[in-house]
Amino acid sequence: MALSDYFNPKQLEVINDYLTKDFGMMILSGAVRSGKTFVDNWLFVMELRRVSKLAKERGEKHPQVILAGYSSNTIHDNVIASIENQMGLELKPDRHGHYHLYNVDIVPAYTGNSRGMSAIRGMTSYSAYVNEASLSTPEAFQEIINRCSVKGAHIICDTNPDNPQHWLKTDYIENDNPETKLLYYNFTIDDNTRLDPGYVSRLKAATPSGMFYDRMIRGLWVSGDGVVYADFDKDKMLINPDHIPSDLHYYCGVDWGFEHLGSITLWGDDQQGNTYLIKEITAQHKFIDYWVKQAKQIQDQYGKNIIFYVDSARPDNYQEFVSAGIRTVNAKKDRMAGVEAVAELMKQGLFYVNQDGYDQFLDEIYQYIWDEHTGEPIKEHDHVMDSMRYAIFNEHKKRLTTTIKSRFF
Repeated sequence: MALSDYFNPKQLEVINDYLTKDFGMMILSGAVRSGKTFVDNWLFVMELRRVSKLAKERGEKHPQVILAGYSSNTIHDNVIASIENQMGLELKPDRHGHYHLYNVDIVPAYTGNSRGMSAIRGMTSYSAYVNEASLSTPEAFQEIINRCSVKGAHIICDTNPDNPQHWLKTDYIENDNPETKLLYYNFTIDDNTRLDPGYVSRLKAATPSGMFYDRMIRGLWVSGDGVVYADFDKDKMLINPDHIPSDLHYYCGVDWGFEHLGSITLWGDDQQGNTYLIKEITAQHKFIDYWVKQAKQIQDQYGKNIIFYVDSARPDNYQEFVSAGIRTVNAKKDRMAGVEAVAELMKQGLFYVNQDGYDQFLDEIYQYIWDEHTGEPIKEHDHVMDSMRYAIFNEHKKRLTTTIKSRFF
């Protein structure tokens, strides 16, 4: 079997450069499902064989390399499990949590916080593989560089793109000093020629316009431009309440407020995957008893078991809801993941708003814009937007997890 039967042209370019060029760091960046992590996993195994041979020549009996990722779960899912499945190799952790292959000690390090670096402090590493490098803190990334002090050490990274001011791009990718010995590759989804064309077409059609599309499909390091929800279409998505089905699954999002606006939004999902904003309650200078009253009225009309996903920043308000018999859950507040979940519904034409049920929704959605410096939404005109994000992201995430468990466990 030829390499071209297993790797696409972009991956072959990377492998060829790995084998023939003198480098210190190699960064693969680009679109989702573009094949960058797949080839990096192969490079990591090739790197282990290189280190094993190099250490033997130098009389080093226990060479070490770093395997870094955001968390233990991401390292296992993205690297360890993939290597085992793709290559038929077995990687089992020892009592220290290290892996071993080709007589090389593979030391995991977690880049999401400073504590995750404790395993590699003081060590001397022949090499490092950094998965999801843009999720690392800059301090953790620098610590990995510091540890790779053996002559001829390599640092191999893969990452999805972020905003163009991200430290990985400004400090490393754009660093043109030849002494860095950096090789950089950008992948688009179309580089992965082994993907089913139908899948690629569906993914392109479902990915929200603007920044999400540029990053996830084209693999570009871009910040947002203009409104966050570019696919919201008032003419199509603002509908008469008579067109909203009655047999919906209901849930709510809550953004607390006093000096600034507070908001409760009621949502309903039908069996076809459509999501409807049924009712929005937004007000200023209201104490918690007002919000409890509004939530109780929603319960009376739409069901006692409705979940209210609330902003976790106010534990006192959370407790007031619980004490009042309201089914309350502190929302996961992953901002970009939440925005993406809402934007995907709009892109797919599965998002609707009761034209008689909103208050501030339209004012906010057209003023909810990207911050070109951070690549995230600006924290203005976002009270209904936050309430919407808490509700949709958490409910859809919960239902997806429940569906997966019911199918496989």
